[in-house]
Amino acid sequence: MDAQRLKDNFAHVAEQGDAVALFFYSDLFVRNPHLRDMFPVGMTGQRDKLLRALGRIVSQADDLPTLVPFLQQLGRDHRRFGIIAEHYPSVGASLIATLRHFSGSTWTDEIAEDWNAAYTLVAKVMLEAADEDALSRPAWWNGQVIGVERRRFDIAVLRVQPDRPLPYLAGQSVAVEVPARLRQWRYYSMANAPRPDHTVDFHVRLVDGGPVSSVLVRTMKTGDHLRMGAPIGVLTLDESSGRDMLLVAGSTGLAPLKAILEQVARRPIPPRVHLYFGARNRDGLYDLEDLTKLAHEHAWLTVVPAVSDESAGHGFSTLLQSGDGDVEYGNLPDVVARHGPWSAHDAYVCGPAEMVGRTVERLESLGVERARIRLETFADAQR
Repeated sequence: MDAQRLKDNFAHVAEQGDAVALFFYSDLFVRNPHLRDMFPVGMTGQRDKLLRALGRIVSQADDLPTLVPFLQQLGRDHRRFGIIAEHYPSVGASLIATLRHFSGSTWTDEIAEDWNAAYTLVAKVMLEAADEDALSRPAWWNGQVIGVERRRFDIAVLRVQPDRPLPYLAGQSVAVEVPARLRQWRYYSMANAPRPDHTVDFHVRLVDGGPVSSVLVRTMKTGDHLRMGAPIGVLTLDESSGRDMLLVAGSTGLAPLKAILEQVARRPIPPRVHLYFGARNRDGLYDLEDLTKLAHEHAWLTVVPAVSDESAGHGFSTLLQSGDGDVEYGNLPDVVARHGPWSAHDAYVCGPAEMVGRTVERLESLGVERARIRLETFADAQR
């Protein structure tokens, strides 16, 4: 298998954009009509995911230590959709047909052999990971909503009772599917550390055009059901570290960091923890009351809320008198930077991609080693 030849061919094919994924799925469903029900009704998002996954696989074709873990997770993820070994040859046939079609005159027997070898490897790794995963856990957990709090028009906090214990680490996420949006899975982080009763909390923000978030925020009620996939994610607590901690959360990026905070609280001697919670305006600090209560209960915890779009005039004075403690004004990375130094801390950052990126840059400029910064963005969570 010639990795560079694969990359060159895929670069040529990818120039056709969305037409590539459209052709692939059309070919797949014409050849295998029974597979159509395994996919969502609206395929736009699915086509985007296909191209992103193919692009990543091809770009790492000559870097197996990096590629294999990604393929293993893909294999485990595909269990939620009912994908089994018998489906892989059909997908492979449609993939080769698509690549041949868009390659035109550049298609050769050598390129065909490269793609067949690559797909054989991809399928093998994914299937082995799926089979191993099936030995220890189900493809999904059924959950019942036992509590709903609508904190504002676009943010809801849900408490869910799984039908069986859901083992996870504080900071991890699960894919969620609701009956009204079958086969449209979206990732949400648990907002609590594991509990004896196995319940989990989700902080859900309404995303413009988001098919799952719209249901969870606007229509979900106590007694409703949903499904949850297996936990994933590396935004987890480094239990081996004895350093103080910096947590930086933008909007509902607070969820995994609040779970980590709960985990820290269970230590016999917790480290000093500074939690910065940011939003555009005061109303966006949807969990500030609970965070303030936690800070009052734990002397090792400092909570600093921040807003970026409020004026520093009369509106800001009103914020300072809100009863929830001082609220800082400014973009979250700037607020965090002016409260340093943080070079002796472990940092955990989650939220909108731009905020996370800027925060990481500022922390590195302030002497925090990149290896001690764990992060996740909303885009990362949806992969």
